Amino acid sequence: MLHLRSMSASGPRDAVDQIPSPVLPEGFTLLQVTPALEAGGVEQATLDLAAAVVRAGRHSLVATRGGRLEGALQASGAQLVRLPAHSRNPLVMAANAARLASIIRREKVSLVHVRSRGPAFSALSAARATGTPIVATYHGIYGARSGLKRWYNAVMTRGDLVIANSRFTAAHIIAEHGLAPERIAVVPEGVDTDLFDPARVSPQRRAAVRAAWGISRTERRKIVFLPARMSPVKGHGVIIEALAGSAAREEILLIMAGGGGRANYLLELDAAAAVAGLGEQVRRVGPCDDMPAAYAAVDLVLAPSMVPESFGRTVVEAGAMAVAVIASDLGGPAETVRGGVTGWLAPPGDAAAWSLALERFLATEAEALAAMGRAARERVQSLYSLTAMCESTFEVYRRVLGGPA
Repeated sequence: MLHLRSMSASGPRDAVDQIPSPVLPEGFTLLQVTPALEAGGVEQATLDLAAAVVRAGRHSLVATRGGRLEGALQASGAQLVRLPAHSRNPLVMAANAARLASIIRREKVSLVHVRSRGPAFSALSAARATGTPIVATYHGIYGARSGLKRWYNAVMTRGDLVIANSRFTAAHIIAEHGLAPERIAVVPEGVDTDLFDPARVSPQRRAAVRAAWGISRTERRKIVFLPARMSPVKGHGVIIEALAGSAAREEILLIMAGGGGRANYLLELDAAAAVAGLGEQVRRVGPCDDMPAAYAAVDLVLAPSMVPESFGRTVVEAGAMAVAVIASDLGGPAETVRGGVTGWLAPPGDAAAWSLALERFLATEAEALAAMGRAARERVQSLYSLTAMCESTFEVYRRVLGGPA
């Protein structure tokens, strides 16, 4: 298994600057294939890589249905190829394969990078038909309750190399699909540490977020932030139960930000908070458009997922903003959080343990919390920056272009 990260003796902050910049071959053209360009970790990674290839002076294509990030993609200098890549209709997938093969030949594509299972069938077919190298990024922990579903998931392992976004994901690929470790490259996802930089968030942006959440300027409680899709697997109910059982419950204001959610689930959360006497202390605020300012406006970030996250972007974004976190001790966050150094880890679903973790946070002196935040940002800069992710991915491309994996 190839782990693509480097550290220097001069310290974490210098590590990113000292990662060598792999030069892509002259005439290199990358074709990424992804279902859509809406908001999400997969979409953002696609956009970030597309822009990095352009900055390296090479040609970058993205085949996708499109979406709200189209403008950002085109502004980066990359080229949008509109394709119903989201479709799972076998006839559409076959047509997609033929069109991708035509694009590969016409644009002289050097390498295909696919990021989702559905379009992977079309991309793999097109790559094989044209003799083009192909890699796939395994972004999620895909469940498989049948042999057919496991076969469907395994399409992500049939290219020349598989990119895993964490060591946890790599271990899952090996256990689930029996893939040889040398056919996996671990490249953690990256966040833009210039965008997510506490020094770049003005007091006005921070105040605007707090005002939108209905937080008064005289609020003295600690603002605890749970940004996640409104789904039971994200652990909202566990945090309400943990807060209800905490001796320090009066010292916390819980903000839950995120879209989606079944109406019944949202009503259940509101009812649980009301029954526990937390109606005023638990607020659902919907999606937030300025996440850097949201992190800057809070004292602690929670990531209480009930199921393993393949990476856990929220935890890393919070770290980049120098905010301590409490995260479930499983999946990607168990790697990205250093317990007691950049945050805390707690067992998933254990309300009593999360209650103790919240009390531990409240008992931590401001100076120690600030040091924890600084350590978190340094860790993100050294291991999980956008620059490191892009350059490590370029190394994968160079490896694959050098010959079959």
